[in-house]
Amino acid sequence: MCSDCGAESSKWIGKCPVCGAWNTYIEEVVKKESAVRNSVPGVERNGIVTPMMLRDVTSGEEVRMDLYDAELNRVLGGGLVKGSLVLIGGEPGIGKSTLILQTSLKLSGLRSLYVSGEESLRQLKMRADRLSADNGDTDSCYVLCETNLEQIFVQACNMQPDLLIIDSIQTIFTETVDASPGSITQVRECSVLILKYAKETGTPVLLIGHINKEGSIAGPKVLEHIVDTVLQFEGDRHYMYRILRSIKNRFGSTSELGIYEMHQSGLRQVDNPSELLLTENRDGLSGIAIAAAIEGARPFLIETQSLVSSAVYGTPQRSSTGFDLRRMNMLLAVLEKRAGFKLAQKDVFLNIAGGLRVNDPAIDMSVISAVLSSSLDLAVERSVCMAGEVGLSGEIRPVTRIEQRIQEAEKLGFSRIIIPAMKGLDNVKTKIEIIKVRKVEEAFRELFG
Repeated sequence: MCSDCGAESSKWIGKCPVCGAWNTYIEEVVKKESAVRNSVPGVERNGIVTPMMLRDVTSGEEVRMDLYDAELNRVLGGGLVKGSLVLIGGEPGIGKSTLILQTSLKLSGLRSLYVSGEESLRQLKMRADRLSADNGDTDSCYVLCETNLEQIFVQACNMQPDLLIIDSIQTIFTETVDASPGSITQVRECSVLILKYAKETGTPVLLIGHINKEGSIAGPKVLEHIVDTVLQFEGDRHYMYRILRSIKNRFGSTSELGIYEMHQSGLRQVDNPSELLLTENRDGLSGIAIAAAIEGARPFLIETQSLVSSAVYGTPQRSSTGFDLRRMNMLLAVLEKRAGFKLAQKDVFLNIAGGLRVNDPAIDMSVISAVLSSSLDLAVERSVCMAGEVGLSGEIRPVTRIEQRIQEAEKLGFSRIIIPAMKGLDNVKTKIEIIKVRKVEEAFRELFG
């Protein structure tokens, strides 16, 4: 089997014909499945399950557990659902174990079982002492260093915790499968048994997963299909900001994100990311424009930075950090074709401040404004922000939830905001000056005169 994509072959081959990876095929022993193999030790079945009419099924809101973490609760959709299976992945050393351990320490009155297959009890105690000074206590958190899944189920059934944490799924193995821990078969079978335990006992389970060099969660793709929620912990280890994104969520939105700041005492929630993402002293600096963006249900202002210089080599460079490079090339073509600015012989560098990666099309106007500001060496006024999507014909297209963007800009002290010409904004009560534009030429006239 291929250890990257799970493709099967009757013999060893050097290159996987499905995913194209080299030297990833490992031998797995194929045995006949038995009925006992798919049962969870220590958990009794509730009899035979029979089909029901859909109209006879009772529906209602899911019972959620408050994790005392506003950012994590938001990404999960309002809290952790009882009996759910959540997978958290991220780069090594990004803070996955720190986030989960400090969350378990905050659950006062609820018993949590933290199972570690990578660290010793002394290491967990050292981290807990560092985190518990500000984040809670260790009276309700139990720790267990074990990699045998059957032994983990025995301890969990004896203790009956309110929350089970497994760090990590790649180190756990079951005796019913003759394969090494971390292999395709072990990860698949262990995740299936953990899912059965979570659903049959109603205990929420948090899984920590490794990622491969491509950035996706290691193991078979079926692991992400089995779990209820997949969270991605992103960020550069050399910066202090961490971003928690929801890739899959059966109990909430997949467009939410949470922002943390790494400190010596753990991860601190960032309640107002706009104040951290904006540069304080930027008077007279060209190439900077402020955009009112929305990620999920959360509006915030981000700083778009650009640098335009004469090309040293024959082919000009195009570089983008935190923004889609192909979309940036499209916007540069719009500037040259529709607005008449010659950028074909110039290097263009674009950066989204703070290490964020934003997919909101409403930051198009700030991108072209920052590029033009750097090209003309004219600074954009500090009290101006903008939001609008740029079309191929040079028009400024409407964006969603414009009222929330205006309120966020007003809250942070901006005096003017440039938005697309839209209907329904006449009744908006705000002190900020709203400037409506239809084309990029009108926006540039407002910015640079």
